[in-house]
Amino acid sequence: MANQTELPKDPFLIALGERMKMLRSRRGLTRKALARMADVSERHLANVETGVGNASIQFLRQLILVLNCTLAEMIGDETTSSPEWLMIREILRGRSDAEMVQARAALSNVFETPTSASARRQRVALIGLRGAGKSTLGQMLADNWMVPFVELNREIETLAGCSVAEIHALYGPNAYRRYEFRALEDVIRRFPNAVIATPGGIVSDPATFNLLLSHCYTVWLKATPEEHMGRVLAQGDARPMSGNREAMDDLKQILESRAPFYSKADEIFSTSDIALEAAFLTLADRLRGTVRDRSFA
Repeated sequence: MANQTELPKDPFLIALGERMKMLRSRRGLTRKALARMADVSERHLANVETGVGNASIQFLRQLILVLNCTLAEMIGDETTSSPEWLMIREILRGRSDAEMVQARAALSNVFETPTSASARRQRVALIGLRGAGKSTLGQMLADNWMVPFVELNREIETLAGCSVAEIHALYGPNAYRRYEFRALEDVIRRFPNAVIATPGGIVSDPATFNLLLSHCYTVWLKATPEEHMGRVLAQGDARPMSGNREAMDDLKQILESRAPFYSKADEIFSTSDIALEAAFLTLADRLRGTVRDRSFA
């Protein structure tokens, strides 16, 4: 009987096995000792280390408890790729949010081109979910201050040569994020004074969001999930409800997951239960001393 051709090993599983052996060696453990301490099969451990076994999450969890590492370190996250990364991570471990803000600012000063506070305040960027009023209030603020109004989505489409929907359909979300970053870079370069309406998911990419926070005075336009949904539907866009009975639950989850990032904004302004004109006047008044008088006057 002819020998069957051996299937090629999966590169990810091979790399996982190599990291597992490295972590085990770093701790000075034999395979037998690790299997015993983690209460796993030595044979399965051997298969995983040689790249032919597929490890479950529970299996990895039992190993990382013994190896005193993280799951990210096991699967090869960039932040575990060198001793310096690991040492920096340990310095930051357990720090409060306020301390992490200080650490991020310090790193930005070391590795990024410094942006003065006055220059940053010359661009007001509105962040938040769809339906918060970014486009409408942004245009009103720009007209009042007589500065350009920029819809970042339109800039992305110009750069890509197709619509946002087509970018996602043809190239995927990673390509969209690359276009988003490049478009924001271009807007910052071209518009020293502007009001910018950003896509709701701009906080999903740390590099793009860091760029925005470093070069723009950011305002989170906040509303309830029900108001977000109602305003989008009122604009004639039924896509949030199309084919999804749990659309409201999904929206609430998105808002909850993004809220810690949106809250990094310089200002938080609620557009809930307030008429458009009143919202504009209140927001303009709030920004007058902080932004307009110093930057746009």
